[in-house]
Formats: sequence, structure tokens, C-alpha cells
Amino acid sequence: MISLNLSASLNPGLLHKTQTRQNPTRFSPLHAAGDKPFNCRYPLGFPQIPNLQIHDSSSATKKPFLSIFKRSRSVAAAAAAANPDGESEEEAKKKAKNLQLGIVFGLWYFQNIVFNIFNKKALNVFPYPWLLASFQLFAGSVWMLILWSFKLYPCPKISKPFIIALLGPALFHTIGHISACVSFSKVAVSFTHVIKSAEPVFSVIFSSFLGDTYPLAVWLSILPIVMGCSLAAVTEVSFNIGGLSGAMISNVGFVLRNIYSKRSLQNFKEIDGLNLYGWISILSLVYLFPVAVFVEGSQWVQGYHKAIASVGKPSTFYIWVLLSGVFYHLYNQSSYQALDEISPLTFSVGNTMKRVVVIVSTVLVFRNPVRPLNALGSAIAIFGTFLYSQATAKKKKIDAGDDKKN
Repeated sequence: MISLNLSASLNPGLLHKTQTRQNPTRFSPLHAAGDKPFNCRYPLGFPQIPNLQIHDSSSATKKPFLSIFKRSRSVAAAAAAANPDGESEEEAKKKAKNLQLGIVFGLWYFQNIVFNIFNKKALNVFPYPWLLASFQLFAGSVWMLILWSFKLYPCPKISKPFIIALLGPALFHTIGHISACVSFSKVAVSFTHVIKSAEPVFSVIFSSFLGDTYPLAVWLSILPIVMGCSLAAVTEVSFNIGGLSGAMISNVGFVLRNIYSKRSLQNFKEIDGLNLYGWISILSLVYLFPVAVFVEGSQWVQGYHKAIASVGKPSTFYIWVLLSGVFYHLYNQSSYQALDEISPLTFSVGNTMKRVVVIVSTVLVFRNPVRPLNALGSAIAIFGTFLYSQATAKKKKIDAGDDKKN
């Protein structure tokens, strides 16, 4: 989406665990290329717990707030403190950490599954992805405006140079998001996610054209991705050229967003991931909605009446659309928070497994027919994505070592 993995994505893309530090820079797809989200600690709107607050050297007036992941920390701390079996302190901490990671990944996966299910339900009865994609960006924009207005999250100081620098990434985010929604409207959700797993292929190719170099292991890792996606495409029951091209364009959009962000936003690292994502959503909405009106606006009224007649109850249709918008924002937000709690490598593995969970869940919910060769192709593509995450993690370690030597 704009999986802006922005995809259905944010593939999209894109770590520090200390709560007080001198350098406020966050690891984010706006700051580094790759299929990783922005990093942030936004709370999902839960009430505040005293003494739990984030300090940012760029502002001395930021308000405390509670992240659901801080609740997971509390649970983890309690588990470590209890230690009823006389375990060593290290063993207790390890178990507490595993419990915390379980909560983090569980929330991330759950919200992603909910989004994909209700997004597809809405598109099945109202096949107008341009309007639905616009609403999802609108929901995220309203969410951020509420946070800023009620001072639940510090509003960044916005300058003209920042907005200009953000225009490019927001445009590519828009392309990635609408293309993913178009793909979802034409083919099975599982097929779109299989094709979107090919985002690393585009990342390596475009980055190489711009001068980046990759070891042989990275190039070899993209071969099973290409082979798996090709096999899945030719054996897909719901195959549609529009669905395939939409997923592929979404990959291109999110990769270009990540690459462009790395270059254009280097001077604005004081703005954290959630605020960057909020402003990207707002600008993307400005880009997308006028085009949506032009492309399919004349069909919305008639399509709405057909959708209501198909569902039976207007409230049911409203709930589907609302949940698709809210959970689109929440699952992206949770992925940023997950990245803050774990290493980049663990995140990459978790993101790969997330696709597996979403594919299996949507196949079960929508009862999509899956041929054996289609399942094999999907598995090969997902496995290739896993190999890619391992290879790129080793490349980053080598690059970091070279930087220290220099």
C-alpha cells in the first residue's frame, strides 16, 4: 500500500532504545532506504502513566505520553521482578524480553490483518480504490491533527524548506499507496502481498543505478524472489493484469520514496518518525483526492447505493470503511514502534513473517482457491525476502566496520 510496506506500503519502508538521548534522530524510511518504517513512540491514544515520558533535545516542552509498548515493558518488568522459580536475573530478563516482543509483534500483526480484511471487504462491495485510499490518508491526517491539537504528541515546527523537501517523498508515497489499493481491488489480497514481497528487487536495482554497491549475496538473494513471484503470478487463480501492475507500481513508488527521502530530508532529522509520517499523510491526501475525484468521482454516488444494497445495512459498510482507515494508520504506527523495540534484523525477519501471516489469514477469511504451484511460488518469494534481509544486514555490519576504520 501505499505497503507505502509506505504498501501496502510503506514497502514501505525504515535504533535506539534509550528514552533520553542527545541525538533525536530516528531510524526511518525518510532517512534511509529500505523496507522499514519510520520510528516513533506514539501511544495509540491511551491514558498517560506518570513519569513515562520521552525527552527530545530539540524541544524542552514535550509532553509525557503512553505507548502501548510501554505497557508491554511494564508487563515484562513485572515478569522479571516476580522470578518465582529462583531463576538467574539474566534468565528472568530474557523471558521478560520474549514476552515483550510477543506483545509487540502480536499487536503489529493483528492490526495489519484487520486492515487487510476490512479493506478488501469494502473494496468487494465498493470497487473504487481511489476514494478508499483517500479516506485512509484522511483518517491518518485527522488522527495526527487530534494529537497535535490536544498536545498528546508534540507538533513539530514546520518551515517552508521542510515542506518543499517533503513534496517528493509524499508524491512517491501517494503513488505507492494508491497503486496497492488498486491491486487489492482487482486480485486476492494474498496475491498482492506476494508481489509486494518483490520490493527488495526494485530497491537493489534503483540504488545500484544511483551508485550504491551490493555484495554477491544480496544479488543472489533476489533471484528466488523473482522466481517465486513469477511462479505465483502465472498460477494465480484471480490473476488480473491490473492487479499485478498495481502491486509492481506500488513497489516502485515505495522504493523511490525511501531513496528520495534519504537524500532530501537529511537536514530535518530533528523531526521524528511519527511527525514525518503525519505530514506525509497530509500532503499525500492533498495529492491524491483531487485526482481521485477526476478518475472515478462521477461513479461514487451510484457505487455507494450499490454497496448499501449489497451489504444490507449502511452501518455495516460504514464500519468496514472506518476500520480500514483507522487500522491503516495504526498498523503503520505500530510497525514504527516495533522497530524501536527490536534490532533492524529482527524487524526484517518479523516483516517477512508478517506477510506470511497476512497471506494465510486472508486466504482463510476469503476462502481464496490456492493451487499447489501458486503456494510454492509464494513460499519461494517469501523465503527470498528472508534471505535478502539476512544479506543486507551483513552488508550494513561491514559498512559500519569500514566507517569505524576510516
